[in-house]
Amino acid sequence: MTEAAADCAFARAILAGEAGCTLARRVARGEIETLACASPPAAINCGTLLALLRERATFALRLPPPGRPLPHVQSMRLQCGGAGALARALGEDRPADIHALVADAKARWGELAGLPFAPLVGDLAAWSPRRRSGPA
Repeated sequence: MTEAAADCAFARAILAGEAGCTLARRVARGEIETLACASPPAAINCGTLLALLRERATFALRLPPPGRPLPHVQSMRLQCGGAGALARALGEDRPADIHALVADAKARWGELAGLPFAPLVGDLAAWSPRRRSGPA
């Protein structure tokens, strides 16, 4: 893996155990562990999908305007909910391999901009984080 490896667009979803990807590689940057994509074209495709999801879900999720960073919970909702929504749209239970889902979506709808965003955004907005366990 080179220093120029692209960051994984769905790193938070993968690290949270909500999704998986065969191209994600763990990278230590100082004391922080993050994920990088092993394939530059796949990183571009996933980044494009995430940008389209953010654009189409801005109103439904009450996201800040483009160019402003997302709070952690909104970023998690966008990544985890978006990956799960895409998996269900393609007939899968959970997003086991995001790279494969993006490739299947491109094959099925021709391009990422052609995805059926209305049902995807509705499904994405319904995502909620797991409840923490512990003393009440």
